Amino acid sequence: MTKPIDPVDLTARLVRCASVTPAEGGALTVLADLLSDAGFTCTRVDRGEVCNLFARWGAKGAARSFGFNGHTDVVPIGDAAAWTHDPFGADIVDGFLYGRGATDMKSGVAAFAAAAVDFVRASPPDGAIILAITGDEEGPALDGTTALLDWMEAQGETMRACIVGEPTCVKTMGDMIKIGRRGSMTAHITVTGKQGHAAYPQRALNPLPAMVRLMDRLAGKTLDDGTNHFDPSTLAIVTIDTGNPATNVIPAQARASVNIRFNDRHTGDSLTAWVQSEIDAVQAEFGVQITQDVRVSGEAFLTPPGALSTLISDAVRAETGNTPEMSTSGGTSDARFIKDHCAVVECGLVGKRMHQVDERVPVTDIATLKAIYTRILQAYFSQP
Repeated sequence: MTKPIDPVDLTARLVRCASVTPAEGGALTVLADLLSDAGFTCTRVDRGEVCNLFARWGAKGAARSFGFNGHTDVVPIGDAAAWTHDPFGADIVDGFLYGRGATDMKSGVAAFAAAAVDFVRASPPDGAIILAITGDEEGPALDGTTALLDWMEAQGETMRACIVGEPTCVKTMGDMIKIGRRGSMTAHITVTGKQGHAAYPQRALNPLPAMVRLMDRLAGKTLDDGTNHFDPSTLAIVTIDTGNPATNVIPAQARASVNIRFNDRHTGDSLTAWVQSEIDAVQAEFGVQITQDVRVSGEAFLTPPGALSTLISDAVRAETGNTPEMSTSGGTSDARFIKDHCAVVECGLVGKRMHQVDERVPVTDIATLKAIYTRILQAYFSQP
């Protein structure tokens, strides 16, 4: 009988790969070797500087196909001297596995890969299991999951349902899954006036009063009071700058950026139009010129509570004793791309140590996550 895949050992092997975005570091090779040995068809889907892996067990275009999306790239380690353990050493101390990416999200990738391999070996399902693993989630996210989805569409590869393995729990394993995410956009705003001497303001056109007024109008607006599944939308002023070191000069320009996290009452386009209306009003009031450059990194989306979220919630409860909250909180994830392909829910570890110095995960949580993923696969493929 084939020995079950140890998700802790697999996590350690992945953590030892220094895969800081966009470096692959050998992580996808580790996964491809494991999955290929278990009968998965593995294809590298690289684009630009980014390395991605598509792996499928079962027939292409199967009526039932369950997918997993995750990433093996990690954020930089920061100050190496601040770490008490090698960031890429995968040391296990006092029940914790240490290393960059241990929480976000090499443990999640390892847990699902281990569950999938053991599952197809023990009880080959009537359908397909797909892993879409990217190396660009922590970076610009232009050539990662989007590249995989573009390739899948061109090749006729489909997932009917998908889990994203991001850390979703707040305090304990099983306390939360994500059934959607807020949208996110950043507006970079430039106000242009006329430079002049501070002692003769009448000869200049100061952009700063207009910028202050605009920021006050934007920040003072209540965008909404939340919706059934989302918290209220928020706007944060994240920078204001003139680049002016002199105290006797009125600058010609001022720049600011605002970040908006929005729920399903809005879209990137509707919020862009609202910001523009506020710009138009301030521009008319002060006689300055104001432009905005908007970047929408993701729209708000929701996978309504239903069969998929119930199946996942039942598996989580069976393994942890917790009934997970179905949440849409947090930042963005690659689920924002998957939602255009199929129903998607995020389910993973406790996220409180991700991106930190001495990032670490309890080894028992890795084993629990594998057990949860195994139950999900069993339940999905046992359905009529």
